[in-house]
Amino acid sequence: MAEEKTPRTCPLPGGRAPLPAAPVPGMSYVPFQQWNGDLYAPDRALEAGTLFPVLDKPFLGGRRVVR
Repeated sequence: MAEEKTPRTCPLPGGRAPLPAAPVPGMSYVPFQQWNGDLYAPDRALEAGTLFPVLDKPFLGGRRVVR
């Protein structure tokens, strides 16, 4: 006989549940992206982690750039 699995939750301080009892579905808006046809060469794409130059953003490790 299979054991019945019960969901495990981590209670928050004060006995609150981490998620609402009756969650409401959310709605999002994601605009269409424009593509201009620029692509990195395969070796550059592997180095950058993306094929698309517009997605090649520098990682600053949590530090902000002073302008």
